[in-house]
Amino acid sequence: MIVARRSADIHVHEIAAKSILNRVQGMPFEWSINPYAGCAHQCVFCYARATHAYRELDGVTAWGSEIFAKVNAPAVLRRELARPGPRIREVAIGTATDPYQAIEGKYRLTRGILIELSRARTPMHLITRSGLILRDLDVLTEFAARAEISICVSLPTLDAALARELEPTVAPPAKRLIAVRRLAQAGIRVGVAVAPVIPGLTDDPATLTAVVRAAAEAGASFAWHSVLNLGDVTRDAFFAYLDERHPELVRRYRAMYHSKYPPAAYARDVSARFTGAAATTEFRPPARIMSEASPELTLFA
Repeated sequence: MIVARRSADIHVHEIAAKSILNRVQGMPFEWSINPYAGCAHQCVFCYARATHAYRELDGVTAWGSEIFAKVNAPAVLRRELARPGPRIREVAIGTATDPYQAIEGKYRLTRGILIELSRARTPMHLITRSGLILRDLDVLTEFAARAEISICVSLPTLDAALARELEPTVAPPAKRLIAVRRLAQAGIRVGVAVAPVIPGLTDDPATLTAVVRAAAEAGASFAWHSVLNLGDVTRDAFFAYLDERHPELVRRYRAMYHSKYPPAAYARDVSARFTGAAATTEFRPPARIMSEASPELTLFA
C-alpha cells in the first residue's frame, strides 16, 4: 500500500559538503547545484531515486525518509564562485532534489545559494514543485535585476486527485499555479514543466492542453514537457504504484518499457500533442526587469 510518509518519519542528516558546484555533461547547462540529497516529495516517477544507491539506501521503500542537508552550501558556493578562472555562465538548481522541499523552511540553504549567485551575477535556472519558493520573492526579484534567471514549476496534471497519487506530498496543482502567477506578477521569468508525461494517465491531448493553457493564464512565459523514463530503482517504484493504483495499465507499460525509455514513436506522438497545445496558447511574458547597476568590484573582498 502506498502511504505518504509523515514529516516525523523523515530523518535529516546535516552534512558538510566539499563542493557545491557540480560539472554537468550532455545537458543544456554546464553546472548544477543541489542543496539537499534525497527529497521528501516521494514522487513515484522520480528519476533521482537511483541516487540513494550511492549511500546504500533503498530508493524504492526508503526514498523520502532520509534527507541530507548540505548545511555549509552557501559558504562553499561563495568560495567556489570567487576562484580564478572562467566565469560560471549558468547554473541549474534542483536537478536531483527539490530545492524548496519542506525542510528548506528551516535550513534556508536554497535562499543562501540564491543570494550568493545573485552577488556574483551568475545566470540561474531553478526547478521546483513547491510553493515555498514564494518566500524568496525578495531575493528572486533582486536577482532578476542583476542577472538572467528563470524559474520552472513542475505541473504534470491539473487533476488534484491524480497529482496526490503521483506526488503524495507536493502542493496541489492549484497552489502551484498561484506560485506561477505571483512570480510572474513580480516580473520574474517563470514557466511550467509538464513533466513527466505519464502514459495512459496524463498524455491525452485534452490534459496536455489544459495544463499549458492554465500555465499561460497564470502568467507563465513558457512551457515544456518530458516523457516518463523508467531507469533503475525508479522502474521498481513506479510499477509498485501501478500494481496498486492502476493495474489495468501494467501490461501496457511492460510492453512499452523494455528499457529506460519509451518507444521513440510514442515520444514523437507526445511531442506532437504538446506542440499542438502550445500552438493554440498565447504566452504573455512579464515585462523584463533590467539592471543598470554597475559591477561590484569588491564582490568577494
